[in-house]
Amino acid sequence: MRNRGLGSWPARRARMTPDAVAVIGAGRSITFAQLYRRVARVCGELRAAGVRAGDRIAYLGPNHPAYLELLFAAGALGAVFVPVNFRSAAAEIDYVLGDSGALVLFYTEAYRNVVAELTVEVGVIPVAADGVLADGVDGDVRVPDEPVDLDDPCVIMYTSGTTGRPKGAVLTHGNLTWNCLNVLVESDIATDEVGLVSAPLFHAAALGMLCLPVLLKGGCVILLEKFDPAVVFDAIERHRVTRMFGVPAMYDALAAFDRWDTADLSSIRVLLCGGAPVPHNTIRRYLTRGLTFVQGYGMTEASPGALLVDPEHAETKVGSAGVSSFFSDVRVVDDQGVPVADGERGEVIVSGPNVMSGYWNRPAETAEVLREGWFHSGDVATVDSDGYVYIVDRMKDVIISGGENIYPAEVENVLTAHPAVAACAVIGVPDERWGEVGRAVVVLAAGQDADPQTLLAFARERLAAYKVPRSVRFVDELPKGGSGKVLKSVVRELHG
Repeated sequence: MRNRGLGSWPARRARMTPDAVAVIGAGRSITFAQLYRRVARVCGELRAAGVRAGDRIAYLGPNHPAYLELLFAAGALGAVFVPVNFRSAAAEIDYVLGDSGALVLFYTEAYRNVVAELTVEVGVIPVAADGVLADGVDGDVRVPDEPVDLDDPCVIMYTSGTTGRPKGAVLTHGNLTWNCLNVLVESDIATDEVGLVSAPLFHAAALGMLCLPVLLKGGCVILLEKFDPAVVFDAIERHRVTRMFGVPAMYDALAAFDRWDTADLSSIRVLLCGGAPVPHNTIRRYLTRGLTFVQGYGMTEASPGALLVDPEHAETKVGSAGVSSFFSDVRVVDDQGVPVADGERGEVIVSGPNVMSGYWNRPAETAEVLREGWFHSGDVATVDSDGYVYIVDRMKDVIISGGENIYPAEVENVLTAHPAVAACAVIGVPDERWGEVGRAVVVLAAGQDADPQTLLAFARERLAAYKVPRSVRFVDELPKGGSGKVLKSVVRELHG
């Protein structure tokens, strides 16, 4: 084949295990042979819409067979797939579509009203209930074999930044493939694997740490449109799920559900967890059911895996993010790029074939983080004598709430657009359910008045719900340094 990227995977798998079930979702089971035919038809649909190599196509919707059909079809044509966060407000979606220059947006029925609010110029195509095209729709029966190399862009996955505007991390076919190889080496994925995907696929972890590796190995992925403990337990028992991915808040919700003690979890081999360290209490609850976690640390820019803690060290290295993934290298360095001594703090930097090629149309910001073959994460960590890395702080001030990254600058930009707000600082505060949530510390403009609910309602109209702060505190002024920059550390001390 001339196509060496993800677009060739349906053909390669269909010739090896055509009758094996690849995907269960939207009320149907799809074999690898059927997936190949469905992708072939979608390729025809994309070409009819004018999509050519290098064009961007976007998808707005939940975990659904359409996501995978579009991902593989785009890869087959040499186009670039842009998954859109379905929790985003219309203005945020407008920005992502405009910034990526998407030629066409595919969307599921649930997001029809959101699509109607968009102002960016983009072709819009609704997907059928069970996939991109309804059953019986005529189309090509062969996936075209276009020349696509591992260095070609495959996905643009948007991740917010400290500037307040999302950046598109360009992940190549090679980035995603090498990340899959890391996962296969580290966690013993088998051909009979049944992976339950309940975390959203617009996040790199659900796609890169579970969905793609399982499909590459010839296993089956079950796509749930949203996380619901009852539905998760049903799926585990019905389909004999062997592997899951989630953030700590999801695993805590399962353990708190009334079926926790009685559900049949005997089929599960591996629980993958990311987004935040797994609390010790959570680990103990799962150990009582004979289950252990494979914990990790990563970022969208690394496709996403960088560090991993295997089950053997889940208790002895509690709080650790692990050691470097097999084909990746992670260092913790000082300001001069020199590895720090054991126990000393430094910045986490990552190198390897899974690290992105750069940010979409952002050469300056790409050059800032990709230096001499290393991605500079902005996260602060220590390393113990065994080489295990512990993330201790976040230079970017990101708030991780239920596994979702909330970047204060983005929220601050929205709140300061309110006429009553003169200045604002958003910090993370502890939350029993979500780990942490946002708190807005607000200075009102002279002669203006506003109550917390008014400001939060203003934010809800412009931000995804999970980004909206849960509380507001009013202050006379924000602490600032000599340069005039707000001192977030002092804000956290006073109002956290």
